[in-house]
Amino acid sequence: MKKRTQCLLAGLSLMASQATFSQIQPLPTQRVSLSASATVRVPQDELTLTLSTQREGSNAPDVQNQLKAALDSALTLARRQAQSPLMSVSTGRFGLSPRHDRNGKLVGWQGTAELVLQGRDFVRIGQTAAQLQTLSVASVVFGLSPQQRQDALAQAQSQAIEQFQKSAIDIAKSFGFGGYTLGDIQVNANQTAPVRPYMLAASARSVADEVAVPLEAGLSQVSVNVSGSVLLK
Repeated sequence: MKKRTQCLLAGLSLMASQATFSQIQPLPTQRVSLSASATVRVPQDELTLTLSTQREGSNAPDVQNQLKAALDSALTLARRQAQSPLMSVSTGRFGLSPRHDRNGKLVGWQGTAELVLQGRDFVRIGQTAAQLQTLSVASVVFGLSPQQRQDALAQAQSQAIEQFQKSAIDIAKSFGFGGYTLGDIQVNANQTAPVRPYMLAASARSVADEVAVPLEAGLSQVSVNVSGSVLLK
């Protein structure tokens, strides 16, 4: 009788343990994949203006000296106007290459030298370029300064995350769940510039003939995409 009572008590204890275990089981979950994106359009606040000159001749040292003289003259003038971050001055390509006739015989040399003006003061850059009589404008490219790009990315990222969270809540409610927990998340950023970078032909007339180089910036688009999965609960 005593032994039977002990077995009965042990059975009741096991049942109680099983009941307690079942009560702490997590609620059913369902994994859902989704994504959200946001795009911010911001004014381009940085300009990169490249000026260049070409020389050719039968003697390589002579061509090189002509390029050097043209570049040194432009550098001397441009450096007087340089003031970071309004405008910085740097050299670009500088090199010579041989010219051959149809029979492969060396007939001369040609070379190119470049000067790059970059900064946030478009007026200063344009006026400086217009004064460089030994070089001509080769290309004009607008973009975003590091600070402008960082601010735009932060804004787009905040909007994309907010949209991702809203979508997750809406999906959870639609399927009859009370909420969600985050799974794997990826955040990707992208910058595009759908506006007017433009190139000028190498034979373009000297910008010294102009009062100032005509410059007009546009807008850049900075996009952020948030993708991943959530567990509905």
